[in-house]
Amino acid sequence: MRVSVALFTADLRTHDNPVLVAALKDAERVVPLFVVDTGIRSTGFVVPNRAAFLADSLADLDAALRARGGRLVVRVGDVVEETCRVAAEAGAAVVHIAAGSSRYAARREERLRVELADSRRELRVHAASLTAVPPGALTPTGKDKDHFAVFTPYFRRWEGFSVRGVLPAPDAVPVPDVRSAGLPRAESLASGPASPGLPTGGESEARRRLRSWLAGPLSAYDDHHDDLAADATSRLSPYLHFGCLSPTELLHRARGQDNPGAHAFVRQLAWRDFHHQVLAARPDAADHDYRPRHDRWRHVTEEIEAWHEGRTGYPVVDAALRQLSHEGWMPGRARLLAASFLVKTLYVDWRVGARHFLDLLVDGDIANNQLNWQWVAGTGTDTRPDRVLNPLTQARRFDPRGEYVRRWVPELRNLDARMIHRVPHLDAAARADLGYPAPIVDLAMAAARFRQGREAAG
Repeated sequence: MRVSVALFTADLRTHDNPVLVAALKDAERVVPLFVVDTGIRSTGFVVPNRAAFLADSLADLDAALRARGGRLVVRVGDVVEETCRVAAEAGAAVVHIAAGSSRYAARREERLRVELADSRRELRVHAASLTAVPPGALTPTGKDKDHFAVFTPYFRRWEGFSVRGVLPAPDAVPVPDVRSAGLPRAESLASGPASPGLPTGGESEARRRLRSWLAGPLSAYDDHHDDLAADATSRLSPYLHFGCLSPTELLHRARGQDNPGAHAFVRQLAWRDFHHQVLAARPDAADHDYRPRHDRWRHVTEEIEAWHEGRTGYPVVDAALRQLSHEGWMPGRARLLAASFLVKTLYVDWRVGARHFLDLLVDGDIANNQLNWQWVAGTGTDTRPDRVLNPLTQARRFDPRGEYVRRWVPELRNLDARMIHRVPHLDAAARADLGYPAPIVDLAMAAARFRQGREAAG
């Protein structure tokens, strides 16, 4: 009886899963395998919020497989060693896996290929599960150009790419008798409490949210996605990050709605793919400047701590950081505001902010987190590297009624919008009455300091 292994990584779903479909087509029985990777813990990537979401997602995947007559096989240890061990125990000739775009995923894939070959087993790698268009599928014309460094020409090519069709979830998943560890609990994956407002993980919740998003809010996305108070983004990013939802399916279903909101949303999906193709081609961009500016970054511990805790004295920035702490998530506009304040206003190294985001974001992946931070810092793919987002101007534009600030900064809950926008200008006595901190930096001075820093860096 032919057996294959479907190794789940960032594709924790049964719908539109090329790895699972190929494994079932390849054999009479399949081992749906997830390895709790002890090696990744040393990278600092396993944090309470993502651990809790992962535990939810694995439990939901196991339930979906059991509904189809199967189960999720869980092992704990080194991914390569455990996968080879399971393949040997089950007598599997082939292991199927989705390609990744990070250095870690590339090393894991190469090790797995070598180790399996030593025992005369085969590794079959399928197109990346985290993107609709695989990294490397689109390259610019011209010699020695292996990726797009500017989004607009990439998007033009991306729009014309023939994306594969959506695969149905299998009706049955027959699994051989293979030993399995128990489903991991969040506390066994990472120490410390998760954010209190963390969303529930798993494919079931992803598909519920997808149905709700497509049924109405998507059509208004173009008009409201930057409105901080409206909370008008899809909130699907954690489910895309863990593969509980297929970006290919999401792209097809969004394109099925011909309206400005759907078009704007599809463009955001393209940005995800763009960042993954940059990282796949330039893995060092995870922690090195993609376009070096030779900044001499400042590092004032008190200012960084105030930023972490949402005590900068600028209400919209503080609201964004407090939402991050409570939910492990924040909308894109809030991320831009918080990031710009740290790297352009405080002139702090983007890696400091990226690390804080990765410590809390449930959707934090290396490609989108690091490269969005680099975009804001002007060390990445932004064609206007010296732009600064003024938090006062941004607040008036994207939270004009002060509703977002009142939601997340309770000290200012009783102020009207006019007063909220004036808070950074209040005198010490007025701020003391509110219990709200003074601004940690003067914006005009900070803007001049940033310009001088960039000029000095050449």
